[in-house]
Amino acid sequence: MAAVRKAVVPAAGLGTRFLPATKAIPKELFPLDYRPVLEHVVAEGAVAGLADVCLITSPGKDALLAHFTPDEGLVSHLMAKGDLARADAVAGIGLGARVTTRVQDVPHGLGHAVSLAEDFADDEPFAVLLGDDLLDERTPALAAMCAAREALGGSVLLLVEVPEDQVSRYGIAAVEGVESPQGLEDWEVVRVTGLQEKPSREQAASRLAIIGRYVLDPAVFDELRTVTPGAGGEIQLTDALAGLAERAPDSGGGVHALVFRGLRYDAGDRLEYVKAVVRFALREPGVADGLRPFLEQILAEESP
Repeated sequence: MAAVRKAVVPAAGLGTRFLPATKAIPKELFPLDYRPVLEHVVAEGAVAGLADVCLITSPGKDALLAHFTPDEGLVSHLMAKGDLARADAVAGIGLGARVTTRVQDVPHGLGHAVSLAEDFADDEPFAVLLGDDLLDERTPALAAMCAAREALGGSVLLLVEVPEDQVSRYGIAAVEGVESPQGLEDWEVVRVTGLQEKPSREQAASRLAIIGRYVLDPAVFDELRTVTPGAGGEIQLTDALAGLAERAPDSGGGVHALVFRGLRYDAGDRLEYVKAVVRFALREPGVADGLRPFLEQILAEESP
């Protein structure tokens, strides 16, 4: 089974929940631990061996590619000042990943965004990493998903169990248990038998929701060409995945999933982004010692 070497990162959204800040600054460049959210995502892929990255951007978001473009002048300036730590940080952006872009001129949904990377995938399996979703590196889900793809073929999703009153916010998977492949014994592996896009609580097949990591067989592009656009003319990736689940394995079909039980941060939500900023700051020795008493102080001041 071919190894997964490429990643597609959809980052074409307007970030309306963060306006007016996102009028000029893409939300993917908001900082977490002195690095933009997007850099954390690209670095996650690089650590998992995904050296080629395609950003799906939109008009006016040139700053995304600019962040990953080498800046030898800035590095030289920092080194001349003796600021070697920052020079290394700038030189190491993306951990050596080769980044290119495709432009989504009109927002026609996640499925449409992924379809723009067909030439980039070049008939190879590839990962899709949503820039809003950050996963704690202490639970290396992406590497496990790539291993599952190599062992089982087809496509691999990442699922998380959500409260019953939140199922209507997600794509929901109907699943059945399978034996975990060798090397993945610490993961709960399931076979996906059906998918629902944002079902009601009463109609949801489970509480296992798809989150922003996918490892996809290139057959997904055939499915995307047949998907009927839904509300707002959007092409849903979930609908294409449902088609893959019905295909035979020898034609690129079959969908499995890993159940993720680590920490996850939804950087596309205002409250969750603030939580992520605090949690990342509490991990930094130079900041955490002063931040903890400050948080205790303001919580005491604000308590009723």
